[in-house]
Amino acid sequence: MEILVKEKDIVVPGELLARGMESLPGFGTYREGDNIIAKQVGLLSLSGRIIRVIPLSGRYVPKKEDLIIGKVVDVSFSGWRVDIGWAFEAGLNMKDATSEFIEKKADLTQYYDFGDIISAQITHVAGSKIIDLTTKGPGLRKLKGGRIIEITSSKVPRVIGKQGSMITLIKEKTECKIIVGQNGRVWISGPTPEKEILAVDVINKIEHEAHLDGLTDRIKEYLEK
Repeated sequence: MEILVKEKDIVVPGELLARGMESLPGFGTYREGDNIIAKQVGLLSLSGRIIRVIPLSGRYVPKKEDLIIGKVVDVSFSGWRVDIGWAFEAGLNMKDATSEFIEKKADLTQYYDFGDIISAQITHVAGSKIIDLTTKGPGLRKLKGGRIIEITSSKVPRVIGKQGSMITLIKEKTECKIIVGQNGRVWISGPTPEKEILAVDVINKIEHEAHLDGLTDRIKEYLEK
């Protein structure tokens, strides 16, 4: 096995990344004979034998089990439609919204109303138009107060960090509650507006510098100032 690039190198489509059958092509790469080649522009990620390319930009594509932050845009007799930053809205049915029994003619706005911001999980994706959500689970709920910012969805893993290390650091230093959606929406609620603004600044800094080495050290230094 011969790997021709380093972790976090920026690669371009058609670039040769590795030779040999020991490496496995992951997201953003493909195999051609013994070679693994980049499909898109992005950051190289090595995980054991798997070689991936994490896109530097691009729209969010919904996947099953993603944690997302959505906005309720419609309420019907059987559930809600939710904007998740995709071309089509996702659906949240009554049975997936709460463990409570809801009568058929109940006013569903008492659970989620127009404009409510929610944290939810994707339970099912069928093509581009059918996306089902649930808000039954730890941390899944209506998000009250705070502020929402949007980042490029491909930068979400950098904001979260390995095993949650980066987001834990930001929460500790800013004393904010933070939920990061895989769809690039981040909810921040802090004890003061100043602490919320600090968290926003730090997350924006991570988004802009995601491709640079030594990011964690720079963020620590920034927060300690």
